[in-house]
Amino acid sequence: MARPGFRGTAARAAWTAAGLGLLAIAWQWGATAFGPFVLPSLQDTWQAMLHLVVSGVAGPALLATLVHALGGCLAGGAVGLVLGIAGGLVLPVGAMSRPVFTALLGTPPIAWVVLALVWFGPGGAAAGFTVAITAAPILFLAALEGVASRDPALIEMALLYRAPPFQRLTDLVLPALADFLLPALATALAFSFKVAVMAEVLSGADGVGGGLATARAHFDLAATMAWIVLAVVVLLVADALLLAPLRGWRASRAGRAGVPSEA
Repeated sequence: MARPGFRGTAARAAWTAAGLGLLAIAWQWGATAFGPFVLPSLQDTWQAMLHLVVSGVAGPALLATLVHALGGCLAGGAVGLVLGIAGGLVLPVGAMSRPVFTALLGTPPIAWVVLALVWFGPGGAAAGFTVAITAAPILFLAALEGVASRDPALIEMALLYRAPPFQRLTDLVLPALADFLLPALATALAFSFKVAVMAEVLSGADGVGGGLATARAHFDLAATMAWIVLAVVVLLVADALLLAPLRGWRASRAGRAGVPSEA
């Protein structure tokens, strides 16, 4: 007999495949209805993507975008996470930092791209900086809210029994952060790829953005869609490799607590 966990995984995979199938049908219908000058067909996009991969153009570009996105997300996310935890534990730090990071979150990424081009010049540094400044407030606000959600009774008990700081961090702070950080990390990762590609297009850096700029200059819609699909595939692979272990840990923690998990 199949285990419940296996049945749930199989059902999610089936629904995911159904959603992708509907997207493919809608794409092909749009290509047929509006023509290749508006939306290239699945076949044309596949052929363009295959050409980019076989010719060796896609590999270095995808690697460059991956470095810009993950490097910027790691740098900005680390800063936001540390300051968010500190702000949740120390009231003045949180009170001073929240409006600053809220303002950063509300600033359009395109504005940071323009400033980064002035400060760093064209190239990958502008893309990495823009990603970092976009990811930092997402992780900061999630960490701040996560630490603030701690159970006051558990905090009082830890102080009463004089629990060591490290134990309070691992037993009180990190579990409180888990439910807030996982969706924030997924959001930051997705935004990092989008912002990295946008910054590459505008800054002339290598990467998927550079490929998109070339395809646009040649009015090659099939190549444009091929670059988009390749970038999304790399994002999904990065999400699966980096966040799947965290989702599994969260699901096992919820299972031990007897709480159903949607992770």
